[in-house]
Amino acid sequence: MSSLHIQLQLQRPRFKLSVDLDLPAAGITVLFGASGSGKTTLLRAVAGLERAQGRVALGETLWQDSAQHFFRPTWQRALGYVFQEASLFPHLSVQENLRFGVVRTRRAGAEPALAAAIELLGIGPLLARTTDALSGGERQRVAIARALATQPELLLLDEPLASLDWARRQEILPWLERVHRALRMPVLYVTHAADELTRLADHVVLLGDGQCQAQGHLTDILRTPALAQALGDEAGVVVAATVAQRDANYHLARYTFDGGEVWGRDAGLALGSPLRLRLLARDVSLSTQAEDASSIQNRLAGVISAVEDDTHPSQVRVHVRCGQSVLLARLTRRAHDQLGLHPGLRVWCQVKSVALMV
Repeated sequence: MSSLHIQLQLQRPRFKLSVDLDLPAAGITVLFGASGSGKTTLLRAVAGLERAQGRVALGETLWQDSAQHFFRPTWQRALGYVFQEASLFPHLSVQENLRFGVVRTRRAGAEPALAAAIELLGIGPLLARTTDALSGGERQRVAIARALATQPELLLLDEPLASLDWARRQEILPWLERVHRALRMPVLYVTHAADELTRLADHVVLLGDGQCQAQGHLTDILRTPALAQALGDEAGVVVAATVAQRDANYHLARYTFDGGEVWGRDAGLALGSPLRLRLLARDVSLSTQAEDASSIQNRLAGVISAVEDDTHPSQVRVHVRCGQSVLLARLTRRAHDQLGLHPGLRVWCQVKSVALMV
């Protein structure tokens, strides 16, 4: 399976969707953008729930091609769809909800797939409960397990955390990360939340006014002006890191990545464990000298590779290459001018805070 090809147009009175995408056939592609940008419309069109014009193909399997007057209805597309609100049957138990989807698909290997989904989402203890006895996070875990149990070739998640409060979001995110690590199928994930984007995405499509404004691998697209503008105060980078040392006395851990190392809170991971680090541009300051006497103890040497305008005319975003990694720093234009910053200048990045995504 080479790619997920989506070439669609849909005209509405005050909105037009027009995209032409070739997306990876594995991992999570996040459709990101503000409300009204066309994320859910695109997802529904891929599922066949919206009758758009164009072509959709998953590898060699054609789902629709308007030029050939071919349209495969939703029930014939090998996909799983999870909505913002978990669409569970209130009169059925969790176990009965899960089996409902499996029975309808009538696919070989249904029972092992259901057992694997239950294990993956950790919902075994919930099977005997009624759905009205579940928390919001539990309901979504059941909904995702039900979708996976049908053995889809594509999983569609439409803002599955949007209706949850902060505590329930934190409850389910680790389970979504577990799904991310386990699945080999492609996933289209709709969100406008920066933390979901940076924790889950492999590939990102930035949508605006129904069109693709930028797309690419997460680590690359986070540095583009388009996504930095869309993220605003949440602009920054994500780096793949490894736990190198744990300091039990201070409850800290040292995380290394291709470009340096930083200390952050100890998440209890074993030495050698991989994780993502999120470094926000607002938490990175720059110095032209290697200063030691500072409360900011994470300092990385690098070279400025680019300077660009930020969302407000008083600020700039500075790109600093540290080894093979690039960090973003948000500075006032005054600080930029007073320090004489320019591409090619050697600087030290002082990282005030590190967010762990484990």
